[in-house]
Amino acid sequence: MLRILKRWLAGSRTKTSGELLEGPIPFHIAIIMDGNGRWAKKRALPRSAGHHEGMKVVRRVTKHANSLGVGILTVYAFSTENWKRPKDEVSYLMKLPAEFLNTFLPELIEENVQVRIMGDKSMLPKHTLDAVERAVNDTSQNSGMILNFALNYGSRSEILGAVQRIVDDYKNEHLQKDITEEIFADYLMSNKLKDPDLLIRTSGEMRLSNFMLWQLAYTEFWFTDVLWPDFNEKHLHEAISAYQKRGRRFGGI
Repeated sequence: MLRILKRWLAGSRTKTSGELLEGPIPFHIAIIMDGNGRWAKKRALPRSAGHHEGMKVVRRVTKHANSLGVGILTVYAFSTENWKRPKDEVSYLMKLPAEFLNTFLPELIEENVQVRIMGDKSMLPKHTLDAVERAVNDTSQNSGMILNFALNYGSRSEILGAVQRIVDDYKNEHLQKDITEEIFADYLMSNKLKDPDLLIRTSGEMRLSNFMLWQLAYTEFWFTDVLWPDFNEKHLHEAISAYQKRGRRFGGI
């Protein structure tokens, strides 16, 4: 993480694009990728076509964010609530990580991107878990941007799990300190990651959908009507430019 911070600090001192203001690039960008189904419906295509197109956008945005000097990119790939969707759609969504990572992994390694996963892995099909763990292992020595997949992730479940582990550690006398925000954050799935600086949500919806509720306490939000499969580098620049114009006071003056 220290190497990534140094890389980001060096990059934030220079103008990275003519379309971006001279200012800091957000170190951690989180994205709620929404609108795949609506994109497909508008084109009289099956929902799976929207999800497939959406994964292509993840690839492009990852490469561009890395080139801008972003330190962490977290993408909300599958929520704990998404299991309620039709079985054929869930089955297709569980195949996408393997397809994406098996195709994109050589580029991720070449571009020094490190893959991580955040979520409950116990419910993932074996082929999904195998692909994700292979990508995590094969990129573990990379020191560049972290591409963090929130896969079978739900923030309420994450927080409840953290509380239960804290209670257990107190009972077993593994934890004997008063609970601070820092100690609590260490029990979350994102414990090795800086909280997001910028949250992007596509498709016009303005809600968090059980995503990183603790971590987004002081994150800047940017919403767009653009459906995720239509999201591109220009939209990413717009989000970062909006972020750069805001004053982040974190409760101060």
